[in-house]
Amino acid sequence: MKTYKIKSYAKINLYLEVLKKRKDHYHQIVTLFERIDLSDQISIRPRADKAIRIISTHPDIPKDKTNLAYRAADFLKRGFAIERGVDIKIDKRIPVACGLAGGSSNAASALLLLNRLWKLKLTRKELIAYGKKLGADVPFFLADTAFALGMGRGDDIRPLRTIKKRFWHVLVVPRLKVSTQKVYLRLDELLGKKKVVRLTNTGNDVKILLHRLKQAKIPLLRNSLFNRLQMSTLNLYPQLNQLKNLILDSGLPAVQMSGSGPAMYGIFSSKKEASARCRKLSGHRKYDTFIARTC
Repeated sequence: MKTYKIKSYAKINLYLEVLKKRKDHYHQIVTLFERIDLSDQISIRPRADKAIRIISTHPDIPKDKTNLAYRAADFLKRGFAIERGVDIKIDKRIPVACGLAGGSSNAASALLLLNRLWKLKLTRKELIAYGKKLGADVPFFLADTAFALGMGRGDDIRPLRTIKKRFWHVLVVPRLKVSTQKVYLRLDELLGKKKVVRLTNTGNDVKILLHRLKQAKIPLLRNSLFNRLQMSTLNLYPQLNQLKNLILDSGLPAVQMSGSGPAMYGIFSSKKEASARCRKLSGHRKYDTFIARTC
C-alpha cells in the first residue's frame, strides 16, 4: 500500500493583538503569522479496515479523538462516506503545547494528504473551510504562504506574498506546558480589572511591522514585534519572567513569545549570527533551543 508523506511546519506570531471577546466565546484577534522550517513529518497509508490510527513514539501525542489529525481524518471520512481507514504517523520534532501550533499544522497536513489519498479533489479554499472547523491556526497552514495576517479568530487568512525576505530565528522553548485557555481567561481578568492600557493603534502597528518586514531592517523589526498574550502568560507563570531575563542576559538582543507561549524567539538576518547566539543558549536544563528559518 502506498504511503503519502509531507512536512508539517511550525509557525510563530510576529504580532498578536486581542481585540475583544466574541459572542461565540472566542476572542477577536489580529495576528501576523510566519511559517518556519522547524517541522514534523506526517505519513499516511490506507488500512483494510475502517479504523483511524495515530502512530507516534512521542509521549505527549494523544492517540485518540483529541488529536487534531485524527479529527481531520474522522471529519473527512464521515463527510465523504469513506469506507477505508487510515494510519497517520507523526514523527514529532515541533515541541508540544508551546505556541508553535504543531497540532494545528499536523491537522492541516493530514487534510492535504487525505485529499490525495481519498481522491476528494477538494480545492485549497474548500480545505481551508474544513480547517476552520478544526482549529483557528489550521487555515494558515493550508494557505501555502510564508507570511499572512490572521483576522477574526485568527482563521480569516490574508496571505502576504509581497514579503520576499526570509529571516533566521533562535527558538527557546521552556520545558513547561501552558494552557491557552487559561492564558485567555487571565487576559480577560486583567482587562476587566483595567490593568492593561492600550496605548497603540492596532492597524497602524501592523502596517509599521509589515513595512519593516519588507525593509528587513532587523533592529527596527525587533522593536515592532508584539504579543498581547505575553503579559497574561507571564502573569500566570511567573517563572517565565526569570527565564526571559536569563535569555536576554545570555546575549539575545530581544525576545518575543509566540502564541500563548511558552516558546520565545529572537530574529536575525543570517544563519551565522543565529547559530552563534544559539550556541550561547544551548545546554540549559530549563529549556530547549532550535534554529529555524522562514519557509
